[in-house]
Amino acid sequence: MTFKDLGLKEELNKAVEDLGFEQAMPIQEKAIPTILYNDVNLIALAQTGTGKTAAFGLPILNKIDTEIDHTQALIICPTRELCIQIANDCKKFAKYIKDLRIVPVYGGASIEVQIKELKRTAHIVVATPGRLNDLLLRKKVSISKVKYVVLDEADEMLNMGFKDDLDNILFKTPQEKNTYLFSATMPKEVEEIADTYIDNPVRIQIGERNQGSKNVQHFYYLVHQKDRYLALKRIADYYPDIYAIIFCRTKVETQEVADMLIKDGYNADSLHGDLSQAQRDHVMSRFRLKNIQMLVATDVAARGLDVNNLTHVINYELPDELEQYVHRSGRTGRADKQGISIAIINLKEKHKIKSLEKTLKKEFTKADIPTGKQVCKKQLFNMINRVENVDVDSEEIEEFLPEISKKLSWMDREDLIRHFVSLEFDSLLTYYKDAPDLNVDELAEKEKIRREKDKNKQKRERNFDKSLFTTLCITVGYKDRIVPQRIIGMINDYTPHKRIEIGKIDINDEVSLIEVSNDGAQDVVDALYGRMIRGREIHVSFSDKGIERKPKQENFNRPEREKRQEDRRRSRGGNHSSKRQNGVKRARR
Repeated sequence: MTFKDLGLKEELNKAVEDLGFEQAMPIQEKAIPTILYNDVNLIALAQTGTGKTAAFGLPILNKIDTEIDHTQALIICPTRELCIQIANDCKKFAKYIKDLRIVPVYGGASIEVQIKELKRTAHIVVATPGRLNDLLLRKKVSISKVKYVVLDEADEMLNMGFKDDLDNILFKTPQEKNTYLFSATMPKEVEEIADTYIDNPVRIQIGERNQGSKNVQHFYYLVHQKDRYLALKRIADYYPDIYAIIFCRTKVETQEVADMLIKDGYNADSLHGDLSQAQRDHVMSRFRLKNIQMLVATDVAARGLDVNNLTHVINYELPDELEQYVHRSGRTGRADKQGISIAIINLKEKHKIKSLEKTLKKEFTKADIPTGKQVCKKQLFNMINRVENVDVDSEEIEEFLPEISKKLSWMDREDLIRHFVSLEFDSLLTYYKDAPDLNVDELAEKEKIRREKDKNKQKRERNFDKSLFTTLCITVGYKDRIVPQRIIGMINDYTPHKRIEIGKIDINDEVSLIEVSNDGAQDVVDALYGRMIRGREIHVSFSDKGIERKPKQENFNRPEREKRQEDRRRSRGGNHSSKRQNGVKRARR
């Protein structure tokens, strides 16, 4: 279906045509008519990069009445980058609509400038939750008459902790309005927001819930933790025309990886929350112009990046929340183009790949880190292809050819090629001459781990003579929320002056069996017997004897016995002695 078939006004169709758009994408084909022709609420689930901005922006622009001098539409999104992108896209769509004003408000920029912009009529406000709440507190923006509210990337707003801000904002909007929620994933928190604020919504779903884009291939490379950065370099070298976002989990790691890439001669830079807005804008401008090939970014900073034709998304570290991987991989494979998403993992993280496959309903391919020889071959033939296909301006160099030919006349064709290749590739060939294999041999690693476990087990068995240990039975178990660390802690706390060896601990529902050294068994019984846990008195027995041995009373001084009696009285409902004393005092008065 073309945009002209959707029923938009002529001014919008003309703007869309100027942008080179003809066929509507699936989410646009379903959402635009729904919003345009119906007075309904909407929940739309579609992956990142599927054209959601146009899906809600175009029909809302179609409905705005520029004769009305108050804010009619509010678009809320998680990050300043996405806020700026949405505002810019909507301005492009509305360039032929006279007197329509769109104002973005977001953190990291001058609030005074934004307040000045809002003093004039803003028909559409695009905002991040934090800055919008700030403006509401200052009473510098009014949303009491909005007719349309869009929650874009709702899942990410909740991930970033904006639930309270959203609650406050939505509470201040009128009850009679249309709310449109757009999200790439639909976790239970988003469902709760929808249930609270959206009545009887129409639901649109493109693809399966939480499923990644069909245009993205997913690969993972298995390496040792110490080789993670070397693997990243190897991947970057193997794809000479790479244009990628590299995702890290923290701002510190993001900056460190970017600094190392820059130091090693790559066209790279970083994007994270510690950069000022001017710095972020400068980095993004260079990245869009492809002056930067690899952008190292955090998840928050990369949300809403409007960058076309990314070849790769590289997960230097997998995200803590696996659903975040859907957003990361959605940065590539956009607008029906193919993309590659790569995860660099170690052996301990391999189970996460299975979880991701289940979440995305897509299979990940295990790939081998290229060898040094493979990288050099790929780089060499990439350069040869560029030489072969270069546009030659013969007129400009014609006058220099005789002198060049004379200078190189002593070389035959093969010598000339060797010199040419050596000039371009000496440093790369030297670097990769004895490059190690970075791939992890899973079978060998598992066998190594197994041998190490066997070795440790044998060591423990050599050091553990069962005849030197006694098994005690303590009347605490799983129902008391007991774990081995708690039992060890209790023994250490109550026998501070004794060194007691502890062996196997076996916890059951109501009792626990503990192996302790023979010379400390009675001390443990004496220390633990009669202690209180969760309102119950602990009993201890020698399980191998089948009888309960109470602690030797001579091991307890009078204050300790009194303290235990006081604990028991409290557990039964209070200090009876104090009650009696109080009663005596009242009687005397």
